[in-house]
Amino acid sequence: MIRTVLSLALLSALPLAHAAPDLSTVAERSGFRNTGRYDEVIKLCAAFQKAYPKAVRCFEFGRTPEGRPMLALAVSKSGALTAAQAKKKNVPVLMVQGGIHAGEIDGKDAGFLALRHALDGKAASGTLDKQVLLFVPVFNVDGHERFGKWNRPNQRGPVEMGWRVTAQNYNLNRDYVKADAPEMQAMLALVNTWDPLAYIDLHVTNGAKFQPDVSIQVEPVHGGDEALKVAGTALRENVMADLRKQGSDPKHFYISFAKTDDPTSGFVDEMSTPRFSTGYFQLRNRFAMLVETHSWKDYPTRVKITYNTIVSLMDQVAQHGAAWRKLALAADGRSAAMAGREFPLSYRTTEKTQTIDFAGYEYTRTQSDVSGGVWTKYDETKPQLWRVPLRDEVVPDRLVTAPTGGYLVPAAQAPLVAPKLRQHGVTFKVLGAAPGKVDVEAFRADATKLSPQSVEGRQAMALEGSWQAEAREVGQGALFVPIAQPKARLVMTMLEPQGADSLAAWGLFNVSFERKEYMEEYVAEEVAREQLQDPQVAAAFRAKLENDPAFAKSPRARLEFFARRHASWDERYNLYPVYRTARVF
Repeated sequence: MIRTVLSLALLSALPLAHAAPDLSTVAERSGFRNTGRYDEVIKLCAAFQKAYPKAVRCFEFGRTPEGRPMLALAVSKSGALTAAQAKKKNVPVLMVQGGIHAGEIDGKDAGFLALRHALDGKAASGTLDKQVLLFVPVFNVDGHERFGKWNRPNQRGPVEMGWRVTAQNYNLNRDYVKADAPEMQAMLALVNTWDPLAYIDLHVTNGAKFQPDVSIQVEPVHGGDEALKVAGTALRENVMADLRKQGSDPKHFYISFAKTDDPTSGFVDEMSTPRFSTGYFQLRNRFAMLVETHSWKDYPTRVKITYNTIVSLMDQVAQHGAAWRKLALAADGRSAAMAGREFPLSYRTTEKTQTIDFAGYEYTRTQSDVSGGVWTKYDETKPQLWRVPLRDEVVPDRLVTAPTGGYLVPAAQAPLVAPKLRQHGVTFKVLGAAPGKVDVEAFRADATKLSPQSVEGRQAMALEGSWQAEAREVGQGALFVPIAQPKARLVMTMLEPQGADSLAAWGLFNVSFERKEYMEEYVAEEVAREQLQDPQVAAAFRAKLENDPAFAKSPRARLEFFARRHASWDERYNLYPVYRTARVF
């Protein structure tokens, strides 16, 4: 710990080209015991621009619900300090985001230090000539200002830190697709404008006590465009190699036990769903890296590791960014040609297991007289090598075939869907005239399941059913979302109803799966007797009684058998209000 504090102190004390002591942070001046409040970010953002006017631009990209400015710094010596300039000059953009969980604030302090050293040529020398570093010190600004000493009880330092969620109680790292939080809407607008080649999400873990100090997870690696998976793997391995040279022990999987609080259960790697940054950006054919320093390392150690990671990333983008950007643009073209091809809506980790050596500590697990459960106690004075299982083979799970034309959203649903498409920069068209009856595929749910409690303010919905050919009336004002666009993977993720983070799964269309009209039971009894005059209906009813015991025991289900065959039955009940189409409008 002392060596780490000294090494950071030496880094901090490197001479500033502009001799500007106000560019140091509260963290540096306190020996990395403390972190500053958000007013420090506001001051530093302006001060960096003033000290390096040709290389830094400080700008606001949004406002929080409590009225605070969301700030970013565009940093480059390439002459590109705006998104338009970066695009015109073909300069790759590396976006580094700190404080999405504002108690996990390593990225803010490490980022300012790395930024200053890179500008002065003391680290990542020459890299700013070949890229734009887009730095967001704190994403969850309101959460950052909910300051307290015990906001992260299982984390060592800083003395005080911010809060995990926003002032509206949103967890921003569950919000990338549904984008309910104003902060996420501002972030997506920033991403749409700058189109970063790589998006770096800086965190601190929760979890047990052990020796490895950081995990580095990258996508595309498990999923996404095949060529980008090769580059994503190279990015991950190169950064991990750099960190090993600095004395770290990085892992390529999230270092949290497969079974909570049980070291013998080992670890499971997985493909994150698109509510998370690493699951989201591969759908845009861009790289995402999740950096998780280990919460039980002290704050100086964690900041140093995060600093090393940022410097490594700048080196990687300087060396490979131009080539990787070409790969990403080529992947855009392949996505735009996805019509009729299979697409994985979800992934799963197989049961294939390897045994790995993992540097832990001696521990005991005893019955607790307080909780009544098992109490795990670690002895950090006694290092111990664990032999534990690791499952890290990830494969596609649910596959769907992309429509050959795209998706049609009826006019009644357009006010719900259009804002979400705009937030993600998805291309769509509002139909100025009614095409009338259109041959489409329509999804009808055979079963629906609501989450027992709200998730991030939404009543989540799981749907079982299938797409079937139908002719549906489509009116003026409907939306056509073409599959032939670079964000085709994101389009399918949002609009295929059985995706884990689809708009349907997040409850946007729950009202479509609520029954609104009913037939009184005494009326249904009469209707049943009329329908039983039809031999085919009578035979089907008898077969259902004989083969479905639950049906036979349910008076309600038996009467509904006939109600569904009556002209009064609502044919829109359980109809997903988005259609697939082979036509291009």
